[in-house]
Amino acid sequence: MHRIFLLFVVCGFLISSGGAQAADDMNAVAERYAHLVLALGQHDPDYVDAFYGPAEWKTQAEKEKKSLDAIGAEAAELIATLSKIPDAATSGDEMLKLRREYLEKQVSALAARVRMLKGEKLKFDDESRALYDAVAPTFSDSHFDQILAQLEAKIPGPSRTGAPSRSGNSLWERYENWRKPFVIPKEKLDAVFQAAIKECRARTLAHVALPPDESFTVEYVTNKPWGGYNWYKGNFHSVIQVNTDLPIYIDRAVDLAAHEGYPGHHVYNSLLEKNMVRDRGWVEFSVYPLFSPQSLVAEGTANFGRDVAFPTKTDRMKFEKEVLFPAAGIDASRANEYYAVQDLMKQLDYAPNEAARRLINGEIDENTAVQWLQKYAVMEPARAQQRVKFIQRYRSYVINYNLGEDMVRRYIEKRSGTDPEKRWSEFGKLLSSPRLPSGLQEK
Repeated sequence: MHRIFLLFVVCGFLISSGGAQAADDMNAVAERYAHLVLALGQHDPDYVDAFYGPAEWKTQAEKEKKSLDAIGAEAAELIATLSKIPDAATSGDEMLKLRREYLEKQVSALAARVRMLKGEKLKFDDESRALYDAVAPTFSDSHFDQILAQLEAKIPGPSRTGAPSRSGNSLWERYENWRKPFVIPKEKLDAVFQAAIKECRARTLAHVALPPDESFTVEYVTNKPWGGYNWYKGNFHSVIQVNTDLPIYIDRAVDLAAHEGYPGHHVYNSLLEKNMVRDRGWVEFSVYPLFSPQSLVAEGTANFGRDVAFPTKTDRMKFEKEVLFPAAGIDASRANEYYAVQDLMKQLDYAPNEAARRLINGEIDENTAVQWLQKYAVMEPARAQQRVKFIQRYRSYVINYNLGEDMVRRYIEKRSGTDPEKRWSEFGKLLSSPRLPSGLQEK
């Protein structure tokens, strides 16, 4: 009996000490990974999206200026080290298991980005798999043609009546003319956006415990390839920039407030800093590499967060009719008509992916991509050109918005059903975890 008891004690000690060693090994990998991300940022100005770790780490990266070869070699070493950590050391704690998977995927994506910067050319789907741990579905032109036919029926123009029209013959021209009354005047943009932020924040705080000193500021900028951007600065603070190059429509107020702010990027980054970095000491989360699997979850939760904050279309439209439309000086009597069209436009979300896939694969050139977006994404030329500039700069990153949203939606709704409270609970858990795209697809 005593010998059996002693055996259990010894086994328990070995498992415990093995777990402690695994944690030490992962902590060491995590710190080296953070240094590698900063090192790669010296070669790729878009790579480090956020960093709020020790300032001397960034200074060290700037002084060392490691070569791409050296970064790639060290990434291979980290992957080898992670593969040697025994499964038993993490299997008892889901967060530890997720942490190892996170580090494996993130380091692997870093290695892929190194190869790309050294000149390796990847096809669109191969690139998205390597960088974002996911591949977007492919849609034919005929898929979008069916949606365009429904839009044709809702937007007046010569294709329906045969009569000449000053608004033009193409669908994108008629669409732009039709939605002009829903543009937020520039002088009212901040008031409308702040009202949307206030509502999104209140709805988020009712369900998610945020750090008491979290905050963000809003800036209005021009000459950017994106519509909005969250720059997370650490200490639970973000700077949100809104691009005013092109007209901003009334539906974008809630979209931007939820995506960039609450419960989107600002909340995601704040919760990672609080739960991962400060509470657990997991330094890998003090740096955010843009071209990595983390981005699919970040963009997916930011997009889906809008539907978490406003669980029904009726709920959202009530708020917009009563608050945002009047703040913008827009007639709310046409809100139902406007959103019926926007629901159809939402079904064209994957069209930019097809333009990006074909452009990156060398099947079409820049001008053809612009024309394709005008037709199949119903974009005016300036907006289509802006999107092509985004694609040329960020490439397969585009999948993170639409595919990311769909993957997050399926993951959350599988666990929450139609219960809004459960949806918030599961959403909060996802925002506070290292779960990545492969994990979202678990059966």
